[in-house]
Amino acid sequence: MISKGTEYAIRALVYIDIQNKQGQRPGFREISREIESPQQFTAKILQTLTRHGLINSMKGRGGGFFFNDPDKELTLYEVVKALEGEQFFDKCIFGFKNCDHENPCPLHDDFVKIWENFKDLLKRETIQSMAEKIEKKEAVLNRLKINK
Repeated sequence: MISKGTEYAIRALVYIDIQNKQGQRPGFREISREIESPQQFTAKILQTLTRHGLINSMKGRGGGFFFNDPDKELTLYEVVKALEGEQFFDKCIFGFKNCDHENPCPLHDDFVKIWENFKDLLKRETIQSMAEKIEKKEAVLNRLKINK
């Protein structure tokens, strides 16, 4: 449902949140290594996240990526919208160009219920809630290691 880029963005943001809580600002190479994504692709994703104001970056010694307001929750919905675009939430999952409520594809009515539940999940869950579950060892994200 979501692109590889969005998947990497979510992993990167969770990793950044965990590192920021430990007083660290990871660079793109470290993020790429830890979330197991290609370096240049990770750099582009991080640029997009920065351009959308979801994270900040600082160059030089002590630089790296960070959340400007660590207390502000960032929903998965906001991340998906930034990476996939607003139209992501309106398109037919099967790719039919004219599928909508007035011109439904054969599975439209059933899939709308699933799609609404998915959107609700994205609006409810946050990068911070995911990071917290990983920190508490209630969940894993890729091979992400927590150094505590």
